[in-house]
Amino acid sequence: MPGIDLDRAWDLHPQVSVRPEPFGALLYHFGTRKLSFLKDRRLLEVVQTLGDAPTARAACTAAGVPSSDLARYTAALAALVRSRMVVERTP
Repeated sequence: MPGIDLDRAWDLHPQVSVRPEPFGALLYHFGTRKLSFLKDRRLLEVVQTLGDAPTARAACTAAGVPSSDLARYTAALAALVRSRMVVERTP
């Protein structure tokens, strides 16, 4: 079962569209036709900054994720990796 290494570079899959909502966001993957709900505005911020951050950990830090919540955000990002919403960024 794929997980996420926070010390690697990640990004949204190029076929994923993000629609911000008051509760967080909707993510739609045009390739798999899957829909994911982000029920946390801070997680949305993490996801939106993944492409610009050198690592997922840096994206979490930039979004203000406290270290006490890092495990929860890691689990949420791992779920997005499993659903192919988030993919590892290659050089």
